[in-house]
Amino acid sequence: MDIRQINDEYAVTGQITVEDLEQVKAMGFKSIVCNRPDEEDPGQPSFADIAAKAEALGLEVKHVPVGRMGVDAEAVNGMVDALDELPRPMLAYCRSGARSTAIYEKSQHLRG
Repeated sequence: MDIRQINDEYAVTGQITVEDLEQVKAMGFKSIVCNRPDEEDPGQPSFADIAAKAEALGLEVKHVPVGRMGVDAEAVNGMVDALDELPRPMLAYCRSGARSTAIYEKSQHLRG
C-alpha cells in the first residue's frame, strides 16, 4: 500500500485487498471509505468482501463510489456524510488514490 497522508485525520491509497486490512487496523485507522465502483476492473476485490473483513476487525466502512463521470454532487454529499459519521483517522481508497483525494477536497467547503 502506498498510503498518502492528506492531514492528521485523512489518508488515501490505491486499491486495498482483504489481506491489507489487518495492517490498516494496526496503523491506527478507525474507518475506511471506498471511492471505487465495484467491478471497475476484472479481479478487483468487491466492497462487500472488504467491508466484511474490515467490520470483523472493528473498522467502520462506507462505500461512496466515484465512477467514470468523476466527482459529482451525489458523491460529494456521500463523502460529507462519511466524514461526519465515521471515526478518524480515516483511510479512503480508489484505484490510485486520486479520486479519494479529489472527493475529499471537494467535500471540505460543504463541511465548514
